[in-house]
Amino acid sequence: MLNSVNRNSLAYLVCLCIFYLTAPAISNGDDDVITIVAVGDIYLGGSASSYLKQRGYAYPFESTKNTLNSADIVVVNLEAPLTNRTETFMNKEFVLKANPDAAEAIKTAGFDVATLANNHIMDYGPEGLKDTINSLNKEGISYTGAGEDLSKARKPAILNVKNKKIAFLAYSKVFPEEFYATNDSSGTAPGLFEYVRHDIKKAKQHADIIIVSFHWGEELLKYPKEYQIKLAHLAIDSGANLIIGHHPHVIQGIERYRGGLIFYSLGNFVFGSIGQSMPEGMIVIVRFNSDKIISAEIIPLNVNNKEVLFQPKPLQGEKAEAVIKNIQEISDRFKLNIMAKEGKGYIQLGEELKSASLP
Repeated sequence: MLNSVNRNSLAYLVCLCIFYLTAPAISNGDDDVITIVAVGDIYLGGSASSYLKQRGYAYPFESTKNTLNSADIVVVNLEAPLTNRTETFMNKEFVLKANPDAAEAIKTAGFDVATLANNHIMDYGPEGLKDTINSLNKEGISYTGAGEDLSKARKPAILNVKNKKIAFLAYSKVFPEEFYATNDSSGTAPGLFEYVRHDIKKAKQHADIIIVSFHWGEELLKYPKEYQIKLAHLAIDSGANLIIGHHPHVIQGIERYRGGLIFYSLGNFVFGSIGQSMPEGMIVIVRFNSDKIISAEIIPLNVNNKEVLFQPKPLQGEKAEAVIKNIQEISDRFKLNIMAKEGKGYIQLGEELKSASLP
């Protein structure tokens, strides 16, 4: 028969076990844990230009800088070239560019890697791309997904963090195809299945963690197309750990697959457009121990520029819960569970995800 002291000790242990089984995992500064933060599209121009001229290029990041600066690596899709050129590459309905001076603020905000494989980075041609790369190099921002030829466009950005190598690859699966790099012309890395498979397997020989960015899907469509699912699965089957998608400008669902996570679209982050059809985006925070994902969470954002004036703001309370509920619903086909707590969504990984082994 247990005495009162033993009964109290047992009760404490039971409570402690319940806490650790139900609480979201956090790094607590663990030297072995690597935190990756990813955001969606960034375009520091267009309708945002007057605000940025008045308030500076650091202004859009004021409400999210603490989250960005808390990560080991932060990755963003740079949707517009950083150039002052005026001659466009081809006739398009929408042509984007941003001032090269924005690069310094992007770096100061905490961004370490820019993915360039998208349908606007070549809007001002090879010279506009060259200006962009020069601006990123000047600030020490790594990049991937575009280059002066196909080989360089497919080259991963590799960062060393806590004695681990993290490789980033980026591909475009959207028009115009004229933006795709070739063996003797600059452009973006095409998201061809054979390229993706080959590049990931090659990167796996040198890197511990592989993160792949895809610019894909259809604008304003909240569900991924079948080819997105097939391509994401191929990438993880080939050795990738984390898939980050963008281009639809709205949030798409999340899938856990074999040992990896797939975010089909993060929506916008800072985007110089007033349109109200893309009011929410999200920041994702994924933590690795070795090459295994140990926790993943999402921060819902208000990116409706009529309300936030080109400064994305984390949602709180019922508004945050509504976005998390929507993400849960559009992820139901993937049997994903998300727990909402204090304005964040915590993805329930389960032993299936933690213990799955890659080929």
